Amino acid sequence: MIVKEGVIEVAKLMALSAATAPKARGINNVEVKILNEERELEALAAKMEELSKDLGEFFTRDAQNVRSSSAVILVGGRMIDLGLKNPRKWGLDASAVCSLINLGIAIGSAVKTASLHNVDNRVMFTIGVAAQELGLIDADYVFGIPLSATPKNIYFDRRWPPPK
Repeated sequence: MIVKEGVIEVAKLMALSAATAPKARGINNVEVKILNEERELEALAAKMEELSKDLGEFFTRDAQNVRSSSAVILVGGRMIDLGLKNPRKWGLDASAVCSLINLGIAIGSAVKTASLHNVDNRVMFTIGVAAQELGLIDADYVFGIPLSATPKNIYFDRRWPPPK
């Protein structure tokens, strides 16, 4: 029980790290949510398994990681308008690029915090897809970070495709 409580405290620190990570022009487009109730994790895993039928069996593999985790952090980003005069000057939409970079920096800050506290984690887009389908977070792009603190990192030896 004490280990799970520790993981949840680290999840809160990860949310703080993501929320306070630098943002383009200081515009906060990042949303963070912590899932740590068994029913929440099971609903997320079940949705991932459902999505595997259309999107690929690796969703099922990742669903098993969610079930084995103490918590999952959702980090999402909304598209922002930087108010640039010519946002596509170099063939890129600068607002979109900055929005995604903000999300990447927030995710990097969060996983750094987990690492500093010895909590195993892995960034998964499969979790983000399922979270969006379930309406768990209001964001245009979402990634999930499952968290575990066990003697063996449960995210390390994942194999794809699964052994037959």
